[in-house]
Amino acid sequence: MNLLPQFGFVELMVIAVVALIVVGPKDLPKLMRSAGQFVAKARAMAGEFTSAFDQMARESEMDELRQEIEALKKDNVFTKTKQELDESLAPVKDELGKETGAMKEAIDKVDSKADSGAENKAPPAEEPAGP
Repeated sequence: MNLLPQFGFVELMVIAVVALIVVGPKDLPKLMRSAGQFVAKARAMAGEFTSAFDQMARESEMDELRQEIEALKKDNVFTKTKQELDESLAPVKDELGKETGAMKEAIDKVDSKADSGAENKAPPAEEPAGP
């Protein structure tokens, strides 16, 4: 759908002749210059509007893509499987932690008894014979 009227060569010639008669040959270049500047400003404003609209569309698309990526990260099969495995292995890890702590305590007791027993049974040091 084109909202601008279509001008052919004949229509442009009619407009040029009417402008020449109404404005006069002396002021016609000034009128054409100001008309050209007006058209340039209108095109620049239209370009800015279009670029701003395109940028908003790109930003909204980027937001949608970010949301989709985050949803994929959350609904990932591997993430769900890892969570399920962690939940099912948590009691085993707790039990292993308790057993490891008990074993460390037993080893420490044995080491402390061995150290205290070795200190009590150590023979006295002999003094070297002097010349």
